[in-house]
Amino acid sequence: MCQHPLHEFIAGLPKCEHHVHLEGCLTPELIFQLAARNGVTLPTDDPAFASIEALADRYERFANLDDFLHYYFEGMAVLQSESDFADLAWNYFQKAHSDGVHHAEVFFDPQVHQGRGIPYETIVAGFSAGCKRAESELGLSTRLILCFLRHLPVESANELYETFLASGDYEKGTIHGLGWSSSEVGPPKDMFREIYASAREKDIRLTAHAGEEGDSTYISTALELGAQRIDHGINLIQDPELMKRVAEQNIMLTVCPVSNVKLQCVKSVAEVPIRKFLEAGVKFSINSDDPAYFGAYILDNYCAVQEAHKLSVLEWRIVAENAVQESWIPNERKAELLERITAHVKNYL
Repeated sequence: MCQHPLHEFIAGLPKCEHHVHLEGCLTPELIFQLAARNGVTLPTDDPAFASIEALADRYERFANLDDFLHYYFEGMAVLQSESDFADLAWNYFQKAHSDGVHHAEVFFDPQVHQGRGIPYETIVAGFSAGCKRAESELGLSTRLILCFLRHLPVESANELYETFLASGDYEKGTIHGLGWSSSEVGPPKDMFREIYASAREKDIRLTAHAGEEGDSTYISTALELGAQRIDHGINLIQDPELMKRVAEQNIMLTVCPVSNVKLQCVKSVAEVPIRKFLEAGVKFSINSDDPAYFGAYILDNYCAVQEAHKLSVLEWRIVAENAVQESWIPNERKAELLERITAHVKNYL
């Protein structure tokens, strides 16, 4: 936790989180707990799974995105029942609430679970139950975003998309948008072109992981396909014209500073272009990505940004207000959150 004089202000600042994977909130403790509950045998040929402590230690040494994804997908095997998914979501929401999150838009990855034989309905029901509990018991507003995985065949995504459409979950307000994630460099940049074209015709909200390890053309391709915001997006600074377009069109980046360091995309949070985005008028929010694996929840990320970039109270107000304005929530909820930010800033000043 930072020792900066603004820490108390930052801790109490009403926050929106737009980039967190619920499966990325699966702590080593919860992995071992659910494995015991469900009779799941963890890998015996990997010393990292020998104990909670060994797994937590391995999480400190990810070589790159794909190294992380190996453990990310391995850990998911312990998720078996609706209650497992609900418990995972609830664990995240409790921590987020304690960090000052008032609104959370969370990703989930059905394809991996379906590949293990878990029905789509079980996954959605569990995560949705966690969201509803957060809303009723913690006062958070939540949005659930389904992600397609780039390391899997596009046919798998097509099948999931058809299941999603048939479920009516978007119309019912159970799922609030679609995204893509997983390995960035390697698969075709536009592999979900047909899915996104169809979703655009149906006015389904779209986002996309781009510009994390990949260069700025991954961002421009995602925008071409219809992404309404960009997850990560730090390599936007490679293209000044594209950065100008992103600023003018109010396309928000969901930046994850500690994640960028942990996955070797940058050497330090100081290299994440926070000030360049502020100066260019690029809207962004600060997020945790996969906090159980990177050891940093949202407040840790806010603190890391403050230590590296020394933002002022008014600059933090801009960040917080932009995060509210670009959230996928009704105007009434936005007004409520903006009022809370104004009151917090006024009280501090």
